[in-house]
Amino acid sequence: VQPPEKPLQAEEWNKLREDFQLPEIFEEVMLNSMIRCNSPIDVAKSLLTHVAKRNGDIAYNVLVKYLTLCVQQGQVSEIRDVYDIMKVRFKILESGAYNLLVKGLSNSDQWRMALTLLEEVKKIMIPSRTCYESCIKAASRHQEMKLAFELYNEMLAKDVVPTLHVLQSFFDFSRGMKSAELQKELFGILLYLRENQIYPHKTFMRSIKLWFESIPGGNWRGHLTNIKDSGQCPVCKHQLEDSNLTEEEYSNLSERIIRDVIHGTDTFRKTSPKEFEAFQAFVENRLPFDIVIDGLNVSHIKSRRMQCENLFDAVNCLAKENARLLVLGRKHMLMNSSNWKREIMKEIQNKADFFFAENISEDDAFLLYATLRSGKHCRFVTRDFLRDHKACLSDSLTRHLFRKWQRGHQIVLKKKCFSSVFSQQPALHYDCVVQTTGDTWHIPYKDVYEEKYSYQVPRKWLCIQQKL
Repeated sequence: VQPPEKPLQAEEWNKLREDFQLPEIFEEVMLNSMIRCNSPIDVAKSLLTHVAKRNGDIAYNVLVKYLTLCVQQGQVSEIRDVYDIMKVRFKILESGAYNLLVKGLSNSDQWRMALTLLEEVKKIMIPSRTCYESCIKAASRHQEMKLAFELYNEMLAKDVVPTLHVLQSFFDFSRGMKSAELQKELFGILLYLRENQIYPHKTFMRSIKLWFESIPGGNWRGHLTNIKDSGQCPVCKHQLEDSNLTEEEYSNLSERIIRDVIHGTDTFRKTSPKEFEAFQAFVENRLPFDIVIDGLNVSHIKSRRMQCENLFDAVNCLAKENARLLVLGRKHMLMNSSNWKREIMKEIQNKADFFFAENISEDDAFLLYATLRSGKHCRFVTRDFLRDHKACLSDSLTRHLFRKWQRGHQIVLKKKCFSSVFSQQPALHYDCVVQTTGDTWHIPYKDVYEEKYSYQVPRKWLCIQQKL
């Protein structure tokens, strides 16, 4: 439907509606296309007036579509009018309408109304990320950083995950401000990145650098660098945190994972306790391993090749220096098939120990158990993130240790183009997370924005030091 370019009279709207194949959804389709074409607001208004006269009222979803157009164009008085109509007619609104109202009002000089609305939303539901972030940006734009941080901390307390975009805006809007309280809050965001192993992208990293350098009398200087394999920063000569856990941290972590994750409730949903007991006995008889491989996961690395060939190459790549390998397989790998050739499987079994689980078993628990029982030196290979297990660990310290252990022990196999050879990205000796000593900050960053958690650690760093 092509929306008209100017407001129409009732009979003109009626004519268009009659010519439309499904007259009952005419208004919605027409408003959708007005949103797409960003039609003048008075054209949409003339349609609404016509509907109100014809039906005596306007349906909720038609109002929401009109509201979308108003927000898109920043028509503040219209947004307020629609809100007044909705308030009278509907006891409570759904989150989509609240998101639109808060977003529309927060972008205007009446942004405080958005805060009032946010309070209203809180009475009936946990406000969405959009609601919180619209209000945070409005407060920041008006230099009310204290209020912006109150909203941010409240959002975290309610487990609403902020976007990197809003985290970046805190650094952008705080530039040049002198306030110890504000500085503490912004350091808090950097520690949030550390805690959750988030790598900022280049533009976010630049905002952090500019903020540090703008602190009045702060004397901070930032430099982009690559950390040496030894873990020393070439700029400030500072040694980054070691990625190894202490003996005590390691034994605490392995106890907790074996207790909470492996014997907790989540493993046995897909694995029978009997099978897991058989696996434990198998591992205990053959300890320790140097590398544990998630066979099924690795067999999918290159899509154009047979799965058994992928696994064969991976084992060959890892079997150097007489490393003791354990491959976690599935029983179907033993059936001669187009993807699993018996003679290739026999050859791989000469180079590694194999445990073949039932076809529906959950691999991660097996992988974690065998790696942790083998000791601190043992590493593992999978392209999974093991995210679910982080969620089973109840306190943040153990989650931090788990992530640190994972960063230091997960080997990533990279496929090289056109060759059957894999290269492994070695586990680093230093820990790849945001870190600080007080007068230095080291922040790993990525070139591009990634919403997803990534196990591939960046090699680029921002080094910031305070010259006293």
